[in-house]
Amino acid sequence: MRQRRILLTSALPYANGSIHIGHLVEYIYTDIWARYLRMTGAEARYFCADDTHGTPIQIRAMKEGRSPEELIRHYHEEHQRDFRDFQIEFDCFHSTHSEENRRWSERIFAAAKEKGHIARRVVEQTYCAHDKMFLPDRFVRGNCPKCGAEDQYGDSCEACSATYTTTELVKPRCAVCGNPPERKSSEHLFFELQKLSAELHAWTKHPDHLQAEVANSVQPWIEGGLRDWDISRDGPYFGFPIPGEDNLYFYVWMDAPIGYIATTQRWCDENGRQVEEFWSDPETEIYHVIGKDIVYFHCLFWPAMLMDADLNLPTSVVVHGFLTVEGTKMSKSRGTLINARTYLDHLPPEYLRYYFATKLNGRVEDIDLSFEDFTNRVNSELVNKIANLASRSLSFVEKRLDGRLGHIPDDAGSLMAARRQALHKAQAAYERRDVAAAVDEAVTLAEQGNLYLQSRAPWEAMKSDPERARAICTAAANAMMTVGVIIRPVLPVLADRLAAMLQVSPFDWRAGEATLEDRAIGKFEHLAGRVQREQLDAIVEASRADEPDATPPLAGESYEVEELQPICEFTDFAKVDLRVARIVTAETVKKADKLLRLELCLGPLGRRNVFAGIRKAFPEPGALEGRHVVCVANLAPRKMRFGVSEGMVLAAGDGAGIHLLELDADARPGDRIS
Repeated sequence: MRQRRILLTSALPYANGSIHIGHLVEYIYTDIWARYLRMTGAEARYFCADDTHGTPIQIRAMKEGRSPEELIRHYHEEHQRDFRDFQIEFDCFHSTHSEENRRWSERIFAAAKEKGHIARRVVEQTYCAHDKMFLPDRFVRGNCPKCGAEDQYGDSCEACSATYTTTELVKPRCAVCGNPPERKSSEHLFFELQKLSAELHAWTKHPDHLQAEVANSVQPWIEGGLRDWDISRDGPYFGFPIPGEDNLYFYVWMDAPIGYIATTQRWCDENGRQVEEFWSDPETEIYHVIGKDIVYFHCLFWPAMLMDADLNLPTSVVVHGFLTVEGTKMSKSRGTLINARTYLDHLPPEYLRYYFATKLNGRVEDIDLSFEDFTNRVNSELVNKIANLASRSLSFVEKRLDGRLGHIPDDAGSLMAARRQALHKAQAAYERRDVAAAVDEAVTLAEQGNLYLQSRAPWEAMKSDPERARAICTAAANAMMTVGVIIRPVLPVLADRLAAMLQVSPFDWRAGEATLEDRAIGKFEHLAGRVQREQLDAIVEASRADEPDATPPLAGESYEVEELQPICEFTDFAKVDLRVARIVTAETVKKADKLLRLELCLGPLGRRNVFAGIRKAFPEPGALEGRHVVCVANLAPRKMRFGVSEGMVLAAGDGAGIHLLELDADARPGDRIS
């Protein structure tokens, strides 16, 4: 029987910032599945790379006074270190800024051109006269032309998932300087996606290629008429120049997914293999694991490129949801936008790997990291059930039974049947990528093992029949080995430590049904300790540790001033940055009679969390939502026991009430008030 050959990828991290725990959901998910497949004997290769091209990297490098190459090299090293310390094991982690990627980009472009799918057209684009550059998609913000949602990027809407061009945005503005852009024409190259509509429709309808909810979301795009894809960008642009063109470069989304092939090429070159084994052999399985925000690119653009190049199409595109923390979007101001390294400074990687594993079920569902749930799951399942079973059985054997297992007793039949059943159910769960169900089998078996020990009480049997005690612990140790096999894709280092204690080779899947009897075991080591809520609180504090502790007054608060002194010069006042802000949400604050919490949209400056002492004036805070107010945008954040206030709204009190300084409804969030 031929060995399964499987290629797995995760979406490429952008080389413009650090890895945070939201990113880690995807890489841990893919790593777990790759490790499981290897345990079954499959050749499972996990490839990834840094996504390195585009104007954002170019601009950031310029602002930091270094070259784009220096910037991406810095993050390439940092990303590899963080992935390694989170026990994420790539077969190759490469870069899209590589010779392999340049060659493959040119090859795939040439194939599409030969198939007659590349068109040349004059396009009207957004151009910032202030910054003297054409603005890429992500550097234009405005209102969605389809649903009207405000503050959307120039290529797609986060509210309704519509795609469009920057020139279609309503009330566009440059995300760099905030000025309205001009329109300027230039000649671009387009991939004529609509010519492959029939092929893409057939591919996306296949039940194995996409999850049902993903397939349902893709069909309206196809049936509504696919838009041709602009695959070029005007210089200056950090990327690959298009052969034969004057000052045109491949758009970053053109060469980024090609990085999957380029990374395969690098690994093959280093290991004496042929890239065709993975991208041309029809028996190779290819799985792309991605977030739900890049479905359009991976389920339409990418398959179309592969079709033109006569390369393997994905066996499946596996989509997962986003990570929220305590029920809300990750936020730097709340300390919940947690970098990988910040987490590792306080807790071991196993805990986060385990927690994510309990949530990953193969469906397109958001995952919420609740600190209370995190603490309870780690302590009650990983520590009290899994680690405790090893401690109660192996530690007892080492300390009181000369470190040697005996034979499984007859009364352990139900426990041995349970381990076989758990292994088979876990395998079926892993095959359908339901990691949470597989972990549940490990936890349930560990619980059964602990109940078996409790009911048989080897510590009591030891008083009169040491061999009976040895037999009881031997049965529990075998159940523990199966738990270790099931959990190894999730917790590889912990499982390898267990295997070392049992003095067996690192677990493959067959070890789950093997029997350990009449043999010595190694020195016992505790597998996991309890997590304390204080450790999570420290992570949150460290994640917002760079925010100053300044304490500005809240809007609406009154002060008794004996004498007004002219202490504010005009030059001081000129430092105050007043901006238009739209109130997105307004809500009361528990145990704070004066305060309302306002979420403000400041356009290109993002969103701010502001606590304002205006509650008495607005007993129904929802009435404030949608109003345009004035915000002091450069006020130092104030840490409060309710959260962090990141600005101040202007208001005045006349003794009878409090009045917000409001602006007309057509005022644009983020505009400076002078």
